[in-house]
Order: sequence, then structure tokens, then C-alpha cells
Amino acid sequence: MGSVSDAVVRHAHCAVMVVRWKPVVFPAKILLATDGSREAILAAQMATELVEITGSELHVEHAGWVFHGAYSGWNLAPLPAGFSQAELDRGARKLLEAEVERMEGAGTQVARAHLRSGRADEEIVVLAEELGTDLIVLGCRGLGGVRRAVMGSVSESVVRHAHCPVLVARE
Repeated sequence: MGSVSDAVVRHAHCAVMVVRWKPVVFPAKILLATDGSREAILAAQMATELVEITGSELHVEHAGWVFHGAYSGWNLAPLPAGFSQAELDRGARKLLEAEVERMEGAGTQVARAHLRSGRADEEIVVLAEELGTDLIVLGCRGLGGVRRAVMGSVSESVVRHAHCPVLVARE
């Protein structure tokens, strides 16, 4: 991704779609990456609208770990004391199921829900390739410089490495 595209994704105050070499042709296969955050809910609303307008197929993915009810796309530390991987997996599954139920309750059909463990950015890109996704939709938290340097940005990494267009939703 060039420096201009990178800066736009990082600093825009609106949703940004980055199309590198493969345009989106609707109806499409859309992958929504969710982590339960406000930004992910906004991304879900955008994906829902696209599905309704275009008749596209929607897949929903949660990737990463859940620590004390807060999402982290990066594994920076060992499991929190008193938590097992099974408990974290159950929390992640509940988060994913709640998002799918919310979307289906609003009338949006979800083709399939996918739960992945690992670095969120890598898992999103890998699943998109496995599914032959035409568009990835995800939220962006807008981390500041220091937090972005330490934690990285899932959305920026997905934009850089995805084989298809990426729609980054922002508040």
C-alpha cells in the first residue's frame, strides 16, 4: 500500500474503501470481521446495508482473544490468571454468536459464522483467501501513535495484506 493510501486509512474521518487491484462486483461475498467494539458494530451496519442493497453473501468472523471481556487482536501476554483457553474460546464464541443473532434479528441472513484464534489481522486475511471473499469490512479504532506502535493496527495490516478490497468503517 502506498504512503497516500496508508495516510488516508490512518487519518480519515469517514469510512474508507481501499481497492488495490480487484474491484468489487456485486453481488459479492462479504467478510465482516467483528470484535464487539463500537467500531465493529458500525462496520456490521455498513455490511448489512451492502448485503440488503446488493443481495450479497455475508460471512461473519471473530478472530483474536478475549481478555476480561475486552477484545485484543494481539496476544501480548500469557493467559490472564484464573482463565483457561477454553474459557477464552467460550467468551469469543458468545461474542460472535451475539453479533450473528443481532444481525439475523434485524433481518440480515448470515451465510456462516467463523471463529478463529490467533493474530486477528492474519486470521482475517487467511479466512478471506480461503473463502474467496470479494470484500472485507471491518472497523477501525483509530489508535494513537504510541498505542498503534505497540499494538499495531489490525485494520491497517488487513488493508496492506488482503487480496481483495477492504472497507474500513469509522465513527
